[in-house]
Amino acid sequence: MSAPNALFSETILLLGGAVVAAPIFKKLGLGTVLGYLAAGIVIGPVFHGITDGEQILNVAELGVVFLLFIIGLELKPSRLWQMRRDIFGLGTAQVVVTGLALTALAWFSEVFDWRGSIVAGFGLALSSTAFAMQILEGDGDVNTRYGQRSFSMLLFQDLAIVPLLALITILDGGRGSNAPLLGFAVAIGAVAAMILMGRYLLTPLFQVIARTGAREAMIAAALFVVMGSASLMQLAGLSMAMGAFLSGVMLAESSYRHELEADIEPFRGVLLAIFFIAVGLSLELDVLLDNVLFVIVTVPIVMAVKAVIIYGLCRISGSPHDDAIRIAFLLPQGGEFGFVLFTTAGTSGLMSTSTASLLVAIVTLSMALTPIGAALSKRLLRGDTHEELDEDFEGAGADVLMVGFSRFGQIAAQILLAGGRSVTVIDFSADRIRQASSFGFRIYFGDGARKDVLRSAGIDRAKIVLVCTQNKEITDKVVELVQADYPHTRLYVRSYDRIHSIELRNKGVDYELRETLESGLLFGRRTLEALGVSEVDAYEIGEDIRKRDEARLVLQVSEGLQAGRDMLFSHPVRPEPLIKPKRASDAFEDDPLAGTADATADA
Repeated sequence: MSAPNALFSETILLLGGAVVAAPIFKKLGLGTVLGYLAAGIVIGPVFHGITDGEQILNVAELGVVFLLFIIGLELKPSRLWQMRRDIFGLGTAQVVVTGLALTALAWFSEVFDWRGSIVAGFGLALSSTAFAMQILEGDGDVNTRYGQRSFSMLLFQDLAIVPLLALITILDGGRGSNAPLLGFAVAIGAVAAMILMGRYLLTPLFQVIARTGAREAMIAAALFVVMGSASLMQLAGLSMAMGAFLSGVMLAESSYRHELEADIEPFRGVLLAIFFIAVGLSLELDVLLDNVLFVIVTVPIVMAVKAVIIYGLCRISGSPHDDAIRIAFLLPQGGEFGFVLFTTAGTSGLMSTSTASLLVAIVTLSMALTPIGAALSKRLLRGDTHEELDEDFEGAGADVLMVGFSRFGQIAAQILLAGGRSVTVIDFSADRIRQASSFGFRIYFGDGARKDVLRSAGIDRAKIVLVCTQNKEITDKVVELVQADYPHTRLYVRSYDRIHSIELRNKGVDYELRETLESGLLFGRRTLEALGVSEVDAYEIGEDIRKRDEARLVLQVSEGLQAGRDMLFSHPVRPEPLIKPKRASDAFEDDPLAGTADATADA
């Protein structure tokens, strides 16, 4: 079989495994992650359909990179600063205490020497960002207090990979005594460079691309930024995921945040699924079978030690019992970076390659058990099983989601903001976003006719969606999309003209309004007042016209556009001067345009 055909067939196997396993395991209540792992084990170690699992794992790691980028988009720098105690306090304590405890266990097992015990202990102290965040995301718990504390520890673990790799160099008797210090300096410099580029280059880049209106260029730019920042961090000795996370944080306050999240999401989902399958592919069944007793004893001990330490640290740092239990059962597994540490240690001679492979197998098996443990943890909870953060991430959870920041929407937004309501606004015009920002408005770049953009902008938590777009076709697309996928969300829509109002009412929107109706009524009232009609009489006349217009619309919805023609005024009401109309005019002359789109489009 030629190489291209082999690549094609392997891709089919991977995608087919995901398609089959995910729904089955989801239906069984075991979660999609465990399904992907099982699919990988069946495809690779069992039937040997794919033998180069490690190579696929290296590519699929981009799924973890994209995941961290999206998480970064959800965290403003100010919010990240608020989490510093958990990141550097709780995170440091978890790595150090867990690492020392597992180092002691490894030493007493007499499988490792003292140097190998240190590498094994601190390598197993790291947890899997991909597994933990996927479970949190699947349960909708990313923005809970326990979800944020879990992420803080995972984030510090990603940072800890630099000193741990330096530790291997020291234990190996590295000849350059300044190498660890130099590596640390390079890492700090790379982070500083990322922050500067994110602050001064990324947003202008997306502004230029957005003005072109080329959506594929926006997607390409998003992928370029994520993969470029990941590569930069990797060259500096940090993890690729850390680079993607930093670029996401730098864009968290950008108007293009929701559009970027929607563009990256499909790639993240597919690659993350392949990553979990690749972990299953990489499982060395021969190593497990040859050391089955050691593995059966070691895996639960390691997971139990980590869970107990994490629970204790969380309780000491102020977490309630339920949150501490959730975190302890979420992070007891080994992590992806353990693969890197153990492989590096095996190459450098700190442990044999067979021992490194055994540790990799232990990490993989602990990953496979994590979804089961997370599900079982619910039995140990005492109270509420879902506690939301008070923090609202840049309006993404606002009660009101406004699509389109037209002149109509700008006025409506003023009313809502004056009423103390938070509003998430998305618009697809880069120029309008820039103009609005100059007046202090905060709106996001995104196409409201795309489900993924609406979801990223928080439609799942919105009580009302305001559709204030200027284009009739776009308005209809948004309305149809929301009604199809979010039927319980109320829809308030700005209509294009009278015919559009009738169409929207036939679609069952909760409220519609023509932009010209209120302004036309006010304009007519003010003209009457200028002609000598009292303000009270002019107001009553305007209210009568408003009622007639509504009555006509009701008839037109059920009977057609020509219904209600007798409610129109085609001649002045007698006697003059004008007074509040008592009834409809008895006599109308036939008007060839009366009731048609030309005559009534903006009436």
